[in-house]
Amino acid sequence: MEGLATLRPGQVQELLENCKSIKAKRLFLFFAERAGHSWYKYIDQTKIGLGSGKRSISPNGVFVPKYNLVIPKDLAETVNQRR
Repeated sequence: MEGLATLRPGQVQELLENCKSIKAKRLFLFFAERAGHSWYKYIDQTKIGLGSGKRSISPNGVFVPKYNLVIPKDLAETVNQRR
């Protein structure tokens, strides 16, 4: 995710709006926010269909309320260590 620092917000917005996978969009936004990309603040999430209801990437994982997403415990620990 760190290698995506030079993405253009307009292109990211368009790609996310046209993406059909709810999980992929939620994960991408989660990782982009955690990586602290400067373009993240320009993404209008109200225009991106993120579906409704909880999505699970891993059973018995850690729930991330902002994205209504369950991620693996080891990934959550890695994210928490970076903060």
